[in-house]
Formats: sequence, structure tokens, C-alpha cells
Amino acid sequence: MKGAQFLLGFAFLALASVLAYASDPSPLQDICVATDDLKNGVFVNGKFCKDPKKAKAKDFFYKGLNKPGNTANPVGSNVTTVNVEQIPGLNTLGISAVRIDYAPYGQNPPHIHPRATEILTVLEGTLYVGFVTSNQLNNTLIAKVLKKGDVFVFPVGLIHFQFNIGKTNAVAIAALSSQNPGVITIANSVFGAKPPISPDFLGRAFQLDVNVVKSLQAKFWSNN
Repeated sequence: MKGAQFLLGFAFLALASVLAYASDPSPLQDICVATDDLKNGVFVNGKFCKDPKKAKAKDFFYKGLNKPGNTANPVGSNVTTVNVEQIPGLNTLGISAVRIDYAPYGQNPPHIHPRATEILTVLEGTLYVGFVTSNQLNNTLIAKVLKKGDVFVFPVGLIHFQFNIGKTNAVAIAALSSQNPGVITIANSVFGAKPPISPDFLGRAFQLDVNVVKSLQAKFWSNN
């Protein structure tokens, strides 16, 4: 009986540990500026940290988020990222940002951030945005039309999107709860995988004709 209670308690603690580390861990120091100097750096949280006494203002600075991104592409949008790769001082701080530009009727296609919740603010234009809940909540679509100044949250790991439903350009700024949130664009990952996923498998999974799948794969391969 005691053995069973011990195993149950151990399993509970293991589950609690997994839940506790579902996002970036809290830093244990004031700053940990990322560096490529492997000789003098200390490896922490995915990046080496340089001596904090050598930190400069430039380590915490990024210039140019006011500049529009190039939306001349198949989806009509552009994402300018500001994460730990652009600002080394973000290392261990658990936050990053993006600017998203949308051409008229441009979209940020369905995608997920595996390591971050996102909070988005519309600066210009009108966006139709939304996310889809998991299978446990019946894949429910939660969506909203946003105008200038409106804010919307996309929970961590859920498929979400934005669509410019206006006739003019739109701009949004988003903050994400990770120094490196990652992004998986659903269609690109499924139909643009290299090497390709079996068309027969995808046809059955998506209930599509195999020739349709092959056509989609050809399109996404040509765009990559």
C-alpha cells in the first residue's frame, strides 16, 4: 500500500514539474546577455551569457520596428521578429515581440507558437483574428474583428491567425511570452515538409484526393 502511495505521489510531482516549466524559466540573475564567445561565456537557457559587467545599452536595443515589412508574397503579410536573436539582452527574460504588416486582404496564415502566449495590438487597419481550441474543447473557433487600438490574446500552443479584411494596409504589434517563441505555420509544415510526407497518408488524414495533396505539396515546395 505504501509503495502504491509513493508511486502515486511521485507521478503527481512529476506532472507538477512538467506544468511548472510550461514556459520560459525565471532568470536567476539581473541580466544574461547572449554571446557567441564560447570561451568566456556561460551556457544558460539556450544561449551563452557574457560577463554582465560588460553589458552595454546596445545589448538591449533594436532599431527599425517603425519600418513596414515587405508584403509582396503569396499570403500578403510580413512578420518582423524581435527576439533573442535580435536583442541579446532578452536572453532568460521570457519575452519577445513582432511587428506584422498586412497588405489589403493579406493574412498571417494559421500557425502556432509552441513556446509562447501572444498578445496582439492593432495599430492600423481592421483585422479578423481568431484561435481554435484543442480537441478536448471540440475545436471551437474563437474569433473577433479588431480595429485600431484593440487587443486580442492567443493562448500558447493553439492554432491562430489574422486576416486583414480592410481595403488598406494594416499593422499590428504583438508581444510573446518567450525569448524564442518559435512558429509552426500549419500548411507549410504539412504540405511543405522536406522530404515530403506521403501523399497517400495526407490524403486519408485530410480526406482529400491524393492528386489534390500532390498539387498542394508542389505549391508549397515552390514557395519555400
